[in-house]
Amino acid sequence: MVSRGTEAAREVVVSARNGFPWQASIGATVDEYEFVKESQSVTVNGRQLVGPLYVVRKATLGEISFVDLGADGATQAIVASQTQEKEPMDNSNNPAPDVQAKSNAPMVAEQTAEPQTPEPTQPAVSAHAEADRITAIQRVCAGFPEIEAKAIEEGWDVRRASLEVVRARRPSAPKVIGDSQPEWTSAMAAALAYRGGVEPPEPIRAEASKLRSMPLSVMARRCCELDGVHVSASASPYELIQAAFSTRSLANILKDSARKILLDGYASIDRASLRVARVIEAVDFKPHTLARLTGQYRMEKVAPDGELPHATVTDQGYTVKVDTYGRLVGLTRQDVINDDLGAFLDVPRQIGRGAALALEQTFWSMVESAGTFFSTNNKNLVTGTGSAFGVKGLDGAIAKLRKQTDQDGNPIKARPRFVAVPPDLEATATQIYTSNVLLIAGGTDKIIGANNPHANKYEPIVSEYLTGNGDTSAWYLIADPMDIAAFCVALLRGQTEPTIEETSPDPKYLGTLWRGYFDFGVALVDPRGAVKNAGS
Repeated sequence: MVSRGTEAAREVVVSARNGFPWQASIGATVDEYEFVKESQSVTVNGRQLVGPLYVVRKATLGEISFVDLGADGATQAIVASQTQEKEPMDNSNNPAPDVQAKSNAPMVAEQTAEPQTPEPTQPAVSAHAEADRITAIQRVCAGFPEIEAKAIEEGWDVRRASLEVVRARRPSAPKVIGDSQPEWTSAMAAALAYRGGVEPPEPIRAEASKLRSMPLSVMARRCCELDGVHVSASASPYELIQAAFSTRSLANILKDSARKILLDGYASIDRASLRVARVIEAVDFKPHTLARLTGQYRMEKVAPDGELPHATVTDQGYTVKVDTYGRLVGLTRQDVINDDLGAFLDVPRQIGRGAALALEQTFWSMVESAGTFFSTNNKNLVTGTGSAFGVKGLDGAIAKLRKQTDQDGNPIKARPRFVAVPPDLEATATQIYTSNVLLIAGGTDKIIGANNPHANKYEPIVSEYLTGNGDTSAWYLIADPMDIAAFCVALLRGQTEPTIEETSPDPKYLGTLWRGYFDFGVALVDPRGAVKNAGS
């Protein structure tokens, strides 16, 4: 019985009388339920079901909604009558709607009646009525040419065409749950990230500051309220948080805050590899052989006949393959019982740091184990006297890099830009880079002042993954990768930062899980782009 006179009520009634196939959705409070463990079976409404799932044995009905698409597509919602119309519609084929409930596991409600599926009927359309059918379809489909064309071509009747137009006019299903307040969930995600060390943006900083100390149980109850999940006031914190895990609000808050913290942890590590190497995009995980063009590009004088000289180009290849590095992050059962978000907030930061550390370790390990990439044949290896790091050693490495040539023996004018050293040489590298004057102590301890020719020229890159040996540690002079790239880092589809996404946990795991992962690969490219100095 539809007694209200609102626009929404009229839309439901008119659409139902036109034959629109409304479906049902209900809101109910779960009073009694039974959990069926994995691989165990239970009979509900005459159906044999296998866990894990919840069976609702008793529930209190709160509301029934008319929707375009219900969670259970087998439901129907049929209008019987309006108060001003005494003739009831035929609802003999109306089945009892399935109970829709939210939980980590599927939920099935016990029913006293089984749904019945109405027999489809196909109205007969005579050839004489075809012209009238097309005219009527054109009338009801005005403004929807694609539906009109399909209706005429496939022989739809006017009723079906009208229903498709009704569907097309609805941008989305009617909203049956209250406002999800995206502003609050965004502020709550920022507040959690704030607790994890990430400064919130100015527009929501004040609100995030107010929310940052909110306990997990309080946040869980608010999320249940936003998503229409009823939780008894007498429910324990354990039951409350368990119910909240079924809401999208809590999942989105935890996901957004975890991503902010993960990226902040990732950015906290100096990713020097992305500065000294050429960064390329890989489309998949297959090994890719990429071309490195070499040859003579220096322009030559054009002959009087105007013919331009041809450049000689050779194609040398190098192979790079992207791999995946990742970790899981989640709230454990113990965290839930302890109402503790601290452990959760720390894990994404460590995963973000771990992604950056994996990239740095993989890259610099490749550089150190480069084999014959650094060799006398490639004219990019300095050993013995003069290879120790200092002003003289740097002079020699610069000269070696600048003397690199193309296949015809012409200088390629590689421009040195970085000095990569282990922590043992960090202080010396910083002094040479930042000092305008060098103080040199001679055999008689006489201090002599001299201008520093290397001041602010070659940026020091300090990597803990380079082997240290005190003042005699090996070090590298590296050219600008946009000029001559000695190394490359390949990123899957150009994604420069790790990804975090929600994943379904094992049914025995109470809580929620996300996976953080990073796809990258590294490769040696051109030996002319770097010089290794073996120290001594």
